Amino acid sequence: MKLRAAEPADAAALAAVHALAFARPWSAEDLARILAGTGAVALAVEDEAGVIRGFIACRLITDEAEILTLAVDPAARRAGLGRALVEAAVGLLAQAGATQLFLEVAVDNVAAVGLYEQAKFARAGLRKGYYAEPEGAKDALILRRALNT
Repeated sequence: MKLRAAEPADAAALAAVHALAFARPWSAEDLARILAGTGAVALAVEDEAGVIRGFIACRLITDEAEILTLAVDPAARRAGLGRALVEAAVGLLAQAGATQLFLEVAVDNVAAVGLYEQAKFARAGLRKGYYAEPEGAKDALILRRALNT
C-alpha cells in the first residue's frame, strides 16, 4: 500500500470509494471542490496496482482542523488503512499549525468511533439529528484531538 496526497484529479476515484463506504456518498464534484478549497489536506492510500482503496479529507482554518470524511473500501478494511490515514493526517495538520482536530461521527458507527478513540480523540459534544437517514435522523458525536500540545 502507498500513502500519497490526494488531489482534485482523484475526485472520481475517491467518489467511487466513498460510494462503497457510505449509503449517502459524496459526488466527484463535491470531492473535487473540497480538495481544491482553501486549507484542504487530503491523503489517499493506493494498493499495489495503483487503485485508491481509502482516503481522508480534512480542512485547516487558522489553528483548527476538521476531518470532513474518511472512507475505506469495505474489501480493504481491517488492514489498518483507516488508522494510517488518520495518523498521517494528524501529522500533516499538526505540522501546518493546527492545535486541535475535530470530526463528527454517527453514534452507531461503532467501528469508526473505536478507530477515533484509539487515535486519541475524545468526546467533545453531541449533535442531535445530525445525519438524515431514511430510517430517521441519527445523532453525531463530536470528537476532538489536541495537537501540538
